[in-house]
Amino acid sequence: MTKLLLTFVMTVLPGLAFAEEAQLNGSNTAWILTATALVLFMTLPGLALFYGGLVRSKNVLSILMQCFAIAAVSSLLWLIMGYSLAFTEGNAFIGDFSKVMLSGMTKDTLSGDIPESLFMLFQMTFAVITPALIIGGFAERMRFSAVLLFSAAWLLVVYVPVTHWVWGGGWLSDMGLYDFAGGVVVHITAGVAALVAAIVLGPRKGFPKVAMPPHNMTMTVTGAGMLWVGWFGFNGGSALGANGDASMAMLVTHISSATGALVWMFIEWKKFGKPSALGAVTGMVAGLGTITPASGFVGPGGALVIGLSAGIVCFVATQYIKRVLKIDDSLDVFPVHGVGGILGTLMVGVFASTELGVFSGFGFANVDDVVLSMGGQLKVQFIGVVVTIAYTAIVTYVLLKLIGLFTELRVSEEEEVEGLDTSSHEEKGYNL
Repeated sequence: MTKLLLTFVMTVLPGLAFAEEAQLNGSNTAWILTATALVLFMTLPGLALFYGGLVRSKNVLSILMQCFAIAAVSSLLWLIMGYSLAFTEGNAFIGDFSKVMLSGMTKDTLSGDIPESLFMLFQMTFAVITPALIIGGFAERMRFSAVLLFSAAWLLVVYVPVTHWVWGGGWLSDMGLYDFAGGVVVHITAGVAALVAAIVLGPRKGFPKVAMPPHNMTMTVTGAGMLWVGWFGFNGGSALGANGDASMAMLVTHISSATGALVWMFIEWKKFGKPSALGAVTGMVAGLGTITPASGFVGPGGALVIGLSAGIVCFVATQYIKRVLKIDDSLDVFPVHGVGGILGTLMVGVFASTELGVFSGFGFANVDDVVLSMGGQLKVQFIGVVVTIAYTAIVTYVLLKLIGLFTELRVSEEEEVEGLDTSSHEEKGYNL
Protein backbone atom coordinates (compact mmCIF):
# COMPACT_ATOMS: atom_id res chain seq x y z
CA MET A 1 0.00 0.00 0.00
CA THR A 2 2.78 2.38 0.96
CA LYS A 3 4.64 1.52 -2.23
CA LEU A 4 1.55 2.24 -4.34
CA LEU A 5 1.01 5.59 -2.60
CA LEU A 6 4.65 6.53 -3.16
CA THR A 7 4.38 5.61 -6.82
CA PHE A 8 1.27 7.80 -7.15
CA VAL A 9 2.98 10.79 -5.55
CA MET A 10 6.07 10.43 -7.73
CA THR A 11 4.22 10.02 -11.03
CA VAL A 12 0.93 11.87 -10.84
CA LEU A 13 1.61 14.91 -8.66
CA PRO A 14 4.60 16.18 -10.68
CA GLY A 15 2.38 16.00 -13.75
CA LEU A 16 -0.27 18.08 -12.03
CA ALA A 17 2.28 20.66 -10.95
CA PHE A 18 3.73 20.75 -14.46
CA ALA A 19 0.25 21.35 -15.90
CA GLU A 20 -0.15 24.42 -13.70
CA GLU A 21 3.10 25.99 -14.90
CA ALA A 22 2.94 28.61 -17.66
CA GLN A 23 3.42 27.02 -21.05
CA LEU A 24 4.55 28.68 -24.27
CA ASN A 25 1.72 28.87 -26.82
CA GLY A 26 3.11 28.42 -30.31
CA SER A 27 0.12 29.92 -32.10
CA ASN A 28 0.10 33.06 -29.97
CA THR A 29 3.87 33.39 -30.30
CA ALA A 30 3.71 33.10 -34.10
CA TRP A 31 1.01 35.77 -34.31
CA ILE A 32 2.83 38.26 -32.06
CA LEU A 33 6.06 37.69 -34.02
CA THR A 34 4.10 38.67 -37.14
CA ALA A 35 2.38 41.60 -35.43
CA THR A 36 5.72 42.92 -34.18
CA ALA A 37 7.09 42.99 -37.72
CA LEU A 38 3.92 44.76 -38.90
CA VAL A 39 4.21 47.50 -36.27
CA LEU A 40 7.86 48.17 -37.12
CA PHE A 41 6.79 48.19 -40.79
CA MET A 42 4.45 51.07 -39.87
CA THR A 43 7.43 53.27 -39.00
CA LEU A 44 9.99 51.91 -41.44
CA PRO A 45 9.08 52.43 -44.19
CA GLY A 46 5.38 53.32 -43.70
CA LEU A 47 5.49 56.53 -41.66
CA ALA A 48 8.79 57.59 -43.26
CA LEU A 49 7.24 57.47 -46.74
CA PHE A 50 3.91 58.96 -45.60
CA TYR A 51 5.61 61.96 -43.98
CA GLY A 52 8.37 62.12 -46.60
CA GLY A 53 5.90 62.67 -49.41
CA LEU A 54 4.04 65.38 -47.48
CA VAL A 55 7.01 67.74 -47.10
CA ARG A 56 8.71 69.76 -49.81
CA SER A 57 11.32 68.00 -51.94
CA LYS A 58 14.20 69.83 -50.26
CA ASN A 59 13.30 68.20 -46.93
CA VAL A 60 12.36 64.65 -47.88
CA LEU A 61 15.62 63.04 -46.76
CA SER A 62 15.53 64.89 -43.43
CA ILE A 63 12.20 63.21 -42.65
CA LEU A 64 13.47 59.76 -43.66
CA MET A 65 16.63 60.31 -41.62
CA GLN A 66 14.69 61.40 -38.55
CA CYS A 67 12.45 58.32 -38.72
CA PHE A 68 15.42 55.98 -39.02
CA ALA A 69 17.44 57.71 -36.29
CA ILE A 70 14.51 57.81 -33.87
CA ALA A 71 13.86 54.11 -34.48
CA ALA A 72 17.46 53.32 -33.54
CA VAL A 73 17.63 55.63 -30.50
CA SER A 74 14.27 54.50 -29.13
CA SER A 75 15.17 50.83 -29.51
CA LEU A 76 18.37 51.19 -27.48
CA LEU A 77 16.71 53.26 -24.76
CA TRP A 78 13.91 50.70 -24.52
CA LEU A 79 16.51 47.97 -24.05
CA ILE A 80 18.57 49.87 -21.48
CA MET A 81 15.81 51.12 -19.17
CA GLY A 82 12.56 51.98 -20.96
CA TYR A 83 11.03 48.51 -20.80
CA SER A 84 11.97 48.11 -17.15
CA LEU A 85 10.50 51.46 -16.12
CA ALA A 86 7.29 50.82 -18.08
CA PHE A 87 6.54 47.18 -17.27
CA THR A 88 7.93 46.35 -13.85
CA GLU A 89 5.96 46.69 -10.64
CA GLY A 90 7.49 49.87 -9.18
CA ASN A 91 4.68 52.09 -7.97
CA ALA A 92 1.50 53.61 -9.39
CA PHE A 93 3.44 56.16 -11.46
CA ILE A 94 6.62 54.46 -12.68
CA GLY A 95 8.24 51.04 -12.75
CA ASP A 96 11.60 50.11 -11.24
CA PHE A 97 15.06 49.16 -12.50
CA SER A 98 14.78 45.41 -11.92
CA LYS A 99 14.87 44.64 -15.65
CA VAL A 100 17.47 47.15 -16.79
CA MET A 101 19.23 45.68 -19.83
CA LEU A 102 16.63 42.88 -19.58
CA SER A 103 18.28 41.54 -16.44
CA GLY A 104 17.16 38.01 -15.66
CA MET A 105 15.43 37.48 -19.01
CA THR A 106 16.33 34.37 -20.98
CA LYS A 107 14.94 32.84 -24.15
CA ASP A 108 12.70 30.66 -21.98
CA THR A 109 11.27 33.48 -19.83
CA LEU A 110 7.56 33.92 -20.49
CA SER A 111 5.18 36.84 -20.35
CA GLY A 112 1.82 35.13 -20.18
CA ASP A 113 2.14 32.38 -22.78
CA ILE A 114 4.59 34.11 -25.16
CA PRO A 115 8.33 34.72 -24.67
CA GLU A 116 8.97 37.85 -22.63
CA SER A 117 11.63 38.82 -25.16
CA LEU A 118 8.86 38.92 -27.77
CA PHE A 119 6.54 40.96 -25.55
CA MET A 120 9.41 43.38 -24.93
CA LEU A 121 10.12 43.61 -28.66
CA PHE A 122 6.44 44.12 -29.52
CA GLN A 123 6.25 46.98 -27.04
CA MET A 124 9.53 48.36 -28.39
CA THR A 125 7.90 48.91 -31.78
CA PHE A 126 5.28 51.10 -30.07
CA ALA A 127 8.08 53.03 -28.36
CA VAL A 128 9.63 53.53 -31.81
CA ILE A 129 6.60 54.89 -33.65
CA THR A 130 5.32 57.26 -30.95
CA PRO A 131 8.20 59.78 -30.94
CA ALA A 132 8.47 59.33 -34.72
CA LEU A 133 4.89 60.57 -35.08
CA ILE A 134 5.82 63.82 -33.35
CA ILE A 135 8.26 64.94 -36.04
CA GLY A 136 5.28 65.85 -38.23
CA GLY A 137 4.62 68.78 -35.89
CA PHE A 138 8.01 70.43 -36.44
CA ALA A 139 8.90 69.07 -39.90
CA GLU A 140 11.15 71.19 -42.13
CA ARG A 141 12.56 73.41 -39.38
CA MET A 142 14.01 71.58 -36.36
CA ARG A 143 17.76 71.03 -36.02
CA PHE A 144 18.71 67.34 -36.27
CA SER A 145 20.68 67.35 -32.99
CA ALA A 146 17.66 68.83 -31.23
CA VAL A 147 15.40 66.16 -32.77
CA LEU A 148 17.59 63.40 -31.33
CA LEU A 149 17.89 64.96 -27.88
CA PHE A 150 14.20 65.74 -27.66
CA SER A 151 13.06 62.31 -28.90
CA ALA A 152 15.32 60.46 -26.45
CA ALA A 153 14.35 62.56 -23.45
CA TRP A 154 10.65 62.59 -24.37
CA LEU A 155 10.56 58.81 -24.64
CA LEU A 156 11.88 58.42 -21.09
CA VAL A 157 9.94 61.16 -19.30
CA VAL A 158 6.62 61.13 -21.17
CA TYR A 159 6.06 57.90 -23.09
CA VAL A 160 7.48 55.51 -20.49
CA PRO A 161 5.53 56.86 -17.48
CA VAL A 162 2.23 57.04 -19.39
CA THR A 163 2.78 53.49 -20.65
CA HIS A 164 3.23 52.36 -17.04
CA TRP A 165 0.07 54.19 -15.96
CA VAL A 166 -2.05 52.46 -18.60
CA TRP A 167 -0.43 49.11 -19.46
CA GLY A 168 2.17 48.49 -16.76
CA GLY A 169 -0.12 48.22 -13.75
CA GLY A 170 -0.15 51.93 -12.90
CA TRP A 171 -2.89 54.14 -11.53
CA LEU A 172 -4.93 54.51 -14.74
CA SER A 173 -4.93 50.74 -15.15
CA ASP A 174 -6.19 50.40 -11.58
CA MET A 175 -8.98 52.88 -12.34
CA GLY A 176 -10.13 50.68 -15.21
CA LEU A 177 -9.16 52.88 -18.19
CA TYR A 178 -9.92 51.32 -21.56
CA ASP A 179 -7.02 51.78 -23.98
CA PHE A 180 -6.61 48.63 -26.00
CA ALA A 181 -3.76 49.62 -28.33
CA GLY A 182 -2.63 53.16 -27.57
CA GLY A 183 -5.20 55.94 -27.90
CA VAL A 184 -3.84 57.48 -24.71
CA VAL A 185 -0.36 55.97 -24.68
CA VAL A 186 0.51 56.66 -28.33
CA HIS A 187 -1.86 59.06 -30.07
CA ILE A 188 -2.74 61.58 -27.37
CA THR A 189 0.85 61.85 -26.15
CA ALA A 190 2.28 62.20 -29.69
CA GLY A 191 -0.44 64.60 -30.83
CA VAL A 192 -0.14 66.91 -27.83
CA ALA A 193 3.66 66.87 -28.00
CA ALA A 194 3.55 67.78 -31.71
CA LEU A 195 1.21 70.69 -31.02
CA VAL A 196 3.42 72.04 -28.23
CA ALA A 197 6.53 71.66 -30.38
CA ALA A 198 4.88 73.47 -33.28
CA ILE A 199 3.96 76.38 -30.99
CA VAL A 200 7.39 76.58 -29.33
CA LEU A 201 9.33 76.47 -32.61
CA GLY A 202 6.97 78.76 -34.48
CA PRO A 203 5.72 78.42 -38.06
CA ARG A 204 7.79 77.67 -41.14
CA LYS A 205 8.96 80.68 -43.13
CA GLY A 206 6.04 81.90 -45.22
CA PHE A 207 3.29 80.09 -43.29
CA PRO A 208 0.32 80.54 -43.73
CA LYS A 209 0.54 82.81 -46.78
CA VAL A 210 2.87 80.65 -48.87
CA ALA A 211 1.44 77.37 -50.15
CA MET A 212 3.48 74.34 -49.06
CA PRO A 213 1.87 71.38 -50.85
CA PRO A 214 3.17 67.80 -50.60
CA HIS A 215 5.98 67.21 -53.06
CA ASN A 216 5.20 63.55 -53.82
CA MET A 217 1.69 62.23 -53.25
CA THR A 218 2.63 58.87 -54.76
CA MET A 219 5.08 58.41 -51.89
CA THR A 220 2.48 59.56 -49.35
CA VAL A 221 -0.24 57.21 -50.62
CA THR A 222 2.24 54.32 -50.65
CA GLY A 223 3.22 55.06 -47.05
CA ALA A 224 -0.45 55.38 -46.08
CA GLY A 225 -1.16 51.94 -47.51
CA MET A 226 1.66 50.51 -45.42
CA LEU A 227 0.23 52.17 -42.32
CA TRP A 228 -3.20 50.67 -43.01
CA VAL A 229 -1.76 47.17 -43.32
CA GLY A 230 0.64 47.61 -40.42
CA TRP A 231 -2.17 48.79 -38.15
CA PHE A 232 -3.58 45.25 -38.16
CA GLY A 233 -0.48 44.29 -36.15
CA PHE A 234 -0.75 47.42 -34.02
CA ASN A 235 -4.33 46.75 -32.89
CA GLY A 236 -4.69 43.03 -33.54
CA GLY A 237 -1.37 42.27 -31.90
CA SER A 238 -2.42 44.10 -28.73
CA ALA A 239 -4.67 41.13 -27.95
CA LEU A 240 -1.38 39.27 -27.30
CA GLY A 241 -2.87 36.12 -28.73
CA ALA A 242 -4.24 34.48 -31.86
CA ASN A 243 -7.85 34.63 -30.76
CA GLY A 244 -11.24 36.29 -31.15
CA ASP A 245 -10.05 39.52 -29.55
CA ALA A 246 -7.35 39.86 -32.20
CA SER A 247 -9.65 39.09 -35.12
CA MET A 248 -12.36 41.47 -33.90
CA ALA A 249 -9.76 44.19 -33.28
CA MET A 250 -8.55 43.81 -36.87
CA LEU A 251 -12.11 43.86 -38.24
CA VAL A 252 -13.14 47.03 -36.43
CA THR A 253 -9.83 48.66 -37.34
CA HIS A 254 -10.54 48.10 -41.02
CA ILE A 255 -14.12 49.32 -40.77
CA SER A 256 -13.15 52.53 -38.99
CA SER A 257 -10.30 53.35 -41.37
CA ALA A 258 -12.43 52.74 -44.46
CA THR A 259 -15.22 54.90 -43.05
CA GLY A 260 -12.83 57.70 -42.08
CA ALA A 261 -11.31 57.74 -45.58
CA LEU A 262 -14.71 57.97 -47.29
CA VAL A 263 -16.12 60.59 -44.92
CA TRP A 264 -13.10 62.89 -45.28
CA MET A 265 -13.14 62.43 -49.05
CA PHE A 266 -16.84 63.32 -49.35
CA ILE A 267 -16.48 66.35 -47.07
CA GLU A 268 -13.71 67.69 -49.32
CA TRP A 269 -15.73 66.86 -52.42
CA LYS A 270 -18.67 68.86 -51.10
CA LYS A 271 -16.60 71.74 -49.69
CA PHE A 272 -13.94 72.18 -52.38
CA GLY A 273 -15.57 70.63 -55.45
CA LYS A 274 -13.16 67.70 -55.88
CA PRO A 275 -12.05 64.76 -53.73
CA SER A 276 -8.31 64.53 -53.09
CA ALA A 277 -5.97 61.63 -52.50
CA LEU A 278 -4.48 63.59 -49.59
CA GLY A 279 -7.91 63.88 -48.00
CA ALA A 280 -8.68 60.19 -48.43
CA VAL A 281 -5.44 58.99 -46.83
CA THR A 282 -5.65 61.58 -44.04
CA GLY A 283 -9.19 60.43 -43.25
CA MET A 284 -7.98 56.86 -43.25
CA VAL A 285 -5.26 57.66 -40.70
CA ALA A 286 -7.81 59.56 -38.60
CA GLY A 287 -10.05 56.49 -38.61
CA LEU A 288 -7.13 54.27 -37.62
CA GLY A 289 -5.99 56.52 -34.77
CA THR A 290 -9.51 56.96 -33.42
CA ILE A 291 -10.38 53.26 -33.33
CA THR A 292 -7.07 52.33 -31.68
CA PRO A 293 -8.09 52.69 -28.00
CA ALA A 294 -11.47 51.07 -28.70
CA SER A 295 -10.38 48.26 -31.01
CA GLY A 296 -10.52 45.47 -28.43
CA PHE A 297 -13.75 46.63 -26.82
CA VAL A 298 -16.19 47.63 -29.60
CA GLY A 299 -18.02 45.75 -32.31
CA PRO A 300 -18.46 46.52 -36.02
CA GLY A 301 -21.42 48.85 -35.45
CA GLY A 302 -19.49 50.91 -32.93
CA ALA A 303 -16.49 51.00 -35.28
CA LEU A 304 -18.67 52.41 -38.05
CA VAL A 305 -19.81 55.28 -35.81
CA ILE A 306 -16.27 55.87 -34.56
CA GLY A 307 -14.89 56.04 -38.11
CA LEU A 308 -17.68 58.39 -39.17
CA SER A 309 -16.98 60.65 -36.18
CA ALA A 310 -13.24 60.55 -36.86
CA GLY A 311 -13.69 61.73 -40.46
CA ILE A 312 -15.86 64.68 -39.42
CA VAL A 313 -14.21 65.78 -36.17
CA CYS A 314 -10.60 65.43 -37.33
CA PHE A 315 -11.37 67.28 -40.58
CA VAL A 316 -12.87 70.19 -38.63
CA ALA A 317 -9.94 70.15 -36.19
CA THR A 318 -7.42 70.27 -39.04
CA GLN A 319 -9.11 73.29 -40.61
CA TYR A 320 -9.43 75.06 -37.25
CA ILE A 321 -5.80 74.53 -36.19
CA LYS A 322 -4.35 75.79 -39.47
CA ARG A 323 -6.85 78.38 -40.70
CA VAL A 324 -8.21 79.88 -37.46
CA LEU A 325 -5.46 79.39 -34.86
CA LYS A 326 -2.76 79.54 -37.57
CA ILE A 327 -0.58 76.98 -35.78
CA ASP A 328 1.87 75.33 -38.15
CA ASP A 329 1.52 71.71 -37.09
CA SER A 330 3.18 70.87 -40.38
CA LEU A 331 1.73 67.42 -41.05
CA ASP A 332 -1.43 67.68 -38.89
CA VAL A 333 -0.27 65.41 -36.09
CA PHE A 334 -2.47 66.92 -33.38
CA PRO A 335 -5.76 67.26 -35.30
CA VAL A 336 -5.43 63.73 -36.73
CA HIS A 337 -3.66 61.69 -34.03
CA GLY A 338 -4.24 63.82 -30.95
CA VAL A 339 -7.89 64.66 -31.58
CA GLY A 340 -8.48 61.16 -32.92
CA GLY A 341 -6.95 59.61 -29.81
CA ILE A 342 -9.06 61.82 -27.54
CA LEU A 343 -12.24 61.09 -29.48
CA GLY A 344 -11.67 57.33 -29.58
CA THR A 345 -10.74 57.15 -25.90
CA LEU A 346 -13.99 58.86 -24.95
CA MET A 347 -16.18 56.98 -27.41
CA VAL A 348 -15.04 53.60 -26.14
CA GLY A 349 -16.78 54.60 -22.89
CA VAL A 350 -20.05 54.36 -24.83
CA PHE A 351 -19.60 51.68 -27.48
CA ALA A 352 -17.88 49.16 -25.22
CA SER A 353 -21.27 48.62 -23.59
CA THR A 354 -22.83 45.22 -24.21
CA GLU A 355 -26.34 46.69 -24.14
CA LEU A 356 -26.52 48.67 -27.40
CA GLY A 357 -27.96 46.10 -29.76
CA VAL A 358 -26.16 46.06 -33.09
CA PHE A 359 -23.80 48.75 -31.78
CA SER A 360 -22.78 46.71 -28.71
CA GLY A 361 -19.20 46.04 -27.73
CA PHE A 362 -17.37 43.63 -25.45
CA GLY A 363 -16.52 45.80 -22.46
CA PHE A 364 -18.71 46.63 -19.51
CA ALA A 365 -22.08 44.91 -19.06
CA ASN A 366 -25.25 46.54 -17.83
CA VAL A 367 -25.67 45.91 -14.12
CA ASP A 368 -28.71 48.04 -13.29
CA ASP A 369 -28.66 51.00 -15.64
CA VAL A 370 -26.76 51.17 -18.93
CA VAL A 371 -26.59 54.98 -18.73
CA LEU A 372 -25.08 54.73 -15.27
CA SER A 373 -22.56 52.17 -16.52
CA MET A 374 -21.58 54.43 -19.40
CA GLY A 375 -21.30 57.41 -17.11
CA GLY A 376 -18.90 55.60 -14.82
CA GLN A 377 -16.69 54.44 -17.66
CA LEU A 378 -16.79 57.83 -19.38
CA LYS A 379 -15.62 59.44 -16.15
CA VAL A 380 -12.58 57.15 -16.06
CA GLN A 381 -11.87 57.77 -19.75
CA PHE A 382 -12.20 61.54 -19.29
CA ILE A 383 -9.78 61.56 -16.35
CA GLY A 384 -7.26 59.57 -18.39
CA VAL A 385 -7.54 61.98 -21.33
CA VAL A 386 -7.26 65.19 -19.27
CA VAL A 387 -4.35 64.02 -17.13
CA THR A 388 -2.43 62.71 -20.14
CA ILE A 389 -2.93 65.95 -22.08
CA ALA A 390 -1.81 68.08 -19.14
CA TYR A 391 1.20 65.94 -18.25
CA THR A 392 2.37 65.62 -21.86
CA ALA A 393 1.95 69.34 -22.61
CA ILE A 394 3.80 70.53 -19.52
CA VAL A 395 6.69 68.07 -19.72
CA THR A 396 7.10 68.53 -23.49
CA TYR A 397 7.26 72.32 -23.09
CA VAL A 398 9.84 72.06 -20.28
CA LEU A 399 11.92 69.58 -22.28
CA LEU A 400 12.04 71.84 -25.33
CA LYS A 401 13.06 74.83 -23.24
CA LEU A 402 15.78 72.84 -21.47
CA ILE A 403 17.17 71.41 -24.70
CA GLY A 404 17.14 74.93 -26.13
CA LEU A 405 19.68 75.90 -23.44
CA PHE A 406 22.19 73.44 -24.90
CA THR A 407 21.53 73.62 -28.62
CA GLU A 408 19.49 75.69 -31.03
CA LEU A 409 16.11 74.07 -31.56
CA ARG A 410 15.55 75.56 -34.95
CA VAL A 411 17.73 75.79 -38.04
CA SER A 412 18.67 79.24 -39.28
CA GLU A 413 16.53 81.03 -41.84
CA GLU A 414 19.16 80.42 -44.50
CA GLU A 415 19.27 76.69 -43.72
CA GLU A 416 15.48 76.48 -43.80
CA VAL A 417 15.32 78.17 -47.19
CA GLU A 418 18.07 75.91 -48.54
CA GLY A 419 16.31 72.83 -47.18
CA LEU A 420 17.30 70.45 -44.41
CA ASP A 421 18.47 67.73 -46.81
CA THR A 422 21.43 69.82 -47.85
CA SER A 423 21.97 72.02 -44.80
CA SER A 424 21.73 69.19 -42.22
CA HIS A 425 22.85 66.10 -44.14
CA GLU A 426 24.67 67.33 -47.26
CA GLU A 427 22.48 65.12 -49.44
CA LYS A 428 19.62 65.50 -51.86
CA GLY A 429 16.52 63.40 -52.21
CA TYR A 430 16.50 63.88 -55.98
CA ASN A 431 19.48 64.45 -58.25
CA LEU A 432 17.77 65.70 -61.38
